[in-house]
Amino acid sequence: MKSARSLLTASAIQCITVLFYNTSVLQMTPAQLDATFTALADPTRRAILARLMQGDASVNELAAPFAISQPAISKHLKMLERAGLVSRSAEGTRRPVRIEAAPMKDAVAWLEEFRKFWEASYGRLDALLAALQTPANTDKPKAKKDDADA
Repeated sequence: MKSARSLLTASAIQCITVLFYNTSVLQMTPAQLDATFTALADPTRRAILARLMQGDASVNELAAPFAISQPAISKHLKMLERAGLVSRSAEGTRRPVRIEAAPMKDAVAWLEEFRKFWEASYGRLDALLAALQTPANTDKPKAKKDDADA
């Protein structure tokens, strides 16, 4: 009896692989991806995420370096929470904010596909430019005799 792999054509294997990749690696829906990039579009929110990479912080701790109000920081945090980039937990009366890596990881995986595409495109462009820069005729032109030499 033949194995299951030998019964599948190469295109079927590729289709299954792509389907598996899309469902297991790139689980991010377009709405999630939009929310992540929308949250990352603001420099204040990126600064908040950079601070949270050092460890959990309270809203007041996050607001300290900015010249904006605590309610404004809270609005930025809500946007980051909607994107899944941060979470809040309750520790007594303190509600620390924590960075969440999964949405960022999914966005990086999505961007990685474009990096691969552009690297391949630039590779083809480099090859074309190299081909265009090589001389088409490698024979040296013959010297013409002047009328004075004749």
